Amino acid sequence: MADDTSVLEQNRRSFLKAAGATGVLGLAGCSGEDGGAGDGTDGEMDGGGTDGETDGGSTDEEMEPVTFLLNPAEDSVDIELQYQPFVNYIEEEVGVEIETTQTADYAATFTELESGRGDLADTSPSAIVATENFAEPLGLRVAFGAEKYFSLITTPMDSDVETLQDLEGEEVAFGSTLSVSGGLVPSLMMKEAGFDIGDIPNGDAEDFTATFTGDHFTAVDSAANSPRVAAAASGAFAVADRVPREQFDEMSEEFVDISAEYGNTPTDPSEADMNLLSVSEPIPRAPIMVRSDWDHPEREAIETAILEAPDEAFQWEEEALAEELGVDPDTEEGEDAISNHQIWFDDVVPADDSDYDYIRTVLDELGLEFEDITE
Repeated sequence: MADDTSVLEQNRRSFLKAAGATGVLGLAGCSGEDGGAGDGTDGEMDGGGTDGETDGGSTDEEMEPVTFLLNPAEDSVDIELQYQPFVNYIEEEVGVEIETTQTADYAATFTELESGRGDLADTSPSAIVATENFAEPLGLRVAFGAEKYFSLITTPMDSDVETLQDLEGEEVAFGSTLSVSGGLVPSLMMKEAGFDIGDIPNGDAEDFTATFTGDHFTAVDSAANSPRVAAAASGAFAVADRVPREQFDEMSEEFVDISAEYGNTPTDPSEADMNLLSVSEPIPRAPIMVRSDWDHPEREAIETAILEAPDEAFQWEEEALAEELGVDPDTEEGEDAISNHQIWFDDVVPADDSDYDYIRTVLDELGLEFEDITE
């Protein structure tokens, strides 16, 4: 690729144009809190005269709302409701007002951060590269002890496909074009397996047909239900519970040791309907980003609160969440709605750019750049 600079740059420009239009798909949800809303009047929290006195206008500055940008991974999830326990915790702990804003996609989030209209942001792993000139990682989100996650390529149990190489000439359903685990990493997995991937994720592959469905679960269901689609490329969270555990045991020691999804894999193969073809390298989980030039009197306190949040800060109480959603928790529909609206992570640990070097490697191998994604 290094010898074909003009073609590479053309692909990069086209990719960035697509990025502005489609954004980056994130991850699905999982975990929760009891979260009563705080009144945000705990004057002792900053030790600096916030007990109701005015002091030359400093109180107005200190009470300036914080804008937290959120990106839904699924259309059926009210992400502002999903994050409410976590937001309530920060407000109570620091004594600030948090205003959540749902953005259309990650490209829109980057634009809001760069313009100064956003302070904190829920983003994808690729944001580290996309926002390096105007935002920085505050912390890496952890899901039940796992700081990394995986992409999987799977095929239906009744398929004639037995190995990744059997996908030559076949149709493979991917998640979103710019999804790290549903688009970018699986594209690299196919390349490393010896396929000519052509211009994907921003064009056509040469050795197989790549269909980008826009969603991890849709990609898996397409493979499971359509005889035309031979395999699915998705995040593990969308399909691991449909793959026999013994296949992970045989194929990836890292998945067994690291993945938060391993515990949900069926030990009885008869309870699975998808076979495993390939497991990716471990991918660093998505960060919470902070605008680099954000000047707020409680910035340090907010960042500390996020990094030191206790388990209960992430937990919706089930009955309270069911009431908010207007669902019956004893029905399958209600149970699914409650599960989908629990936050998928249960900790945030300090992070820096180097934690996301693998993302840079993926983009380099695919000949892609995010430098101008917000333009």
